[in-house]
Amino acid sequence: MKSTLKIILIGFISGLAGAYVFFHYSRPEGALTPDQQPYSMVGYDSPAIDNSNRFHNELKAVPTMDVDFTAAATKTIPSVVFINSISKGTISNWDWFFGGGSSQSRVSTGSGVIFSSDGYIVTNNHVVESAEKIEVVYNKIVYPAELIGNDPSTDLAVLKIKETNLPAIKLGSSQNLQVGEWVVAVGNPFSLSSTVTSGIVSAKGRRIGILEDKFPIESFIQTDAAINPGNSGGALVNKNGELVGINTAILSQTGSYTGYAFAIPVDITKK
Repeated sequence: MKSTLKIILIGFISGLAGAYVFFHYSRPEGALTPDQQPYSMVGYDSPAIDNSNRFHNELKAVPTMDVDFTAAATKTIPSVVFINSISKGTISNWDWFFGGGSSQSRVSTGSGVIFSSDGYIVTNNHVVESAEKIEVVYNKIVYPAELIGNDPSTDLAVLKIKETNLPAIKLGSSQNLQVGEWVVAVGNPFSLSSTVTSGIVSAKGRRIGILEDKFPIESFIQTDAAINPGNSGGALVNKNGELVGINTAILSQTGSYTGYAFAIPVDITKK
C-alpha cells in the first residue's frame, strides 16, 4: 500500500515538473503575456513604453468644423425686404359665356435687397414684371414702390421707395468667390419672412437656359443652400455678410427646392 502511494506521488510531482518545463521553454521568443501588451487605454500614459499616448494626442489635435453664420445672418436680415407684385388677371367663369367676365388682383411675392440707404432696392425682373402695382414691406410697414428699371437679359430689376437711412447691404465680390466656400441665403420663401439657409458654392458660371431674352446673360452661381419660391430677389452672402449674389432660380420639377439653386453674381448687379 505504501509503495503504491509512493509511486502515485512521484508520478504527480513528475507531471508538474514536466508541465512547467513545457510551458516555460516552448513560448516563442519575444511573445508577451497579457500584462505586457504594448498598448494602453486612451488617455492613459504608460512611461514604460515610448509613444504609448501618441494616438490619443493626435485625436485631440484633430480640428473640428465650427462654422457660425449668426454674424452673417444678423448683418443681412435687416437689408432684405418682402415684395408684393400685384397684377390684374381675367378669371373665366359662367358669366364669361354670356359676354361678361370677372377680373381680380393676382399677388405674387418675392424678396429684395436694399442696395442704398436712400431707398433703392434690387430684385429679380420676374418678380415684378407685368405688375400694375408693387409694394415693399419693411419693418411691417408697406411702401408703394416705383419700378426704376428692369433688365430681362439678367433678370434684374431696381425699385425705389420713399425712405431714408435704410440699412444698405455690404457688397462683396462674386469674382473672388471660391467653389466650396460657405454662403448664406436670406429671403422670404412661402411668405415666411427673414428665412436663413446655408450651403456651399457648388459651381460658378452656370448657364441653365432660363432667361427668355434675345441676348440673355447667364453666369449663375450654383449653391446647395435651400432656395424656394419667395426667395427670388433675396440675398446670397458670404460668411462675412457681404452680398455675393441675388437668388433667382431653382432647378426643380416640383417647384420646391431639390438641391440645386442659382444666384446672379453681384458683380453683374453692380453694373
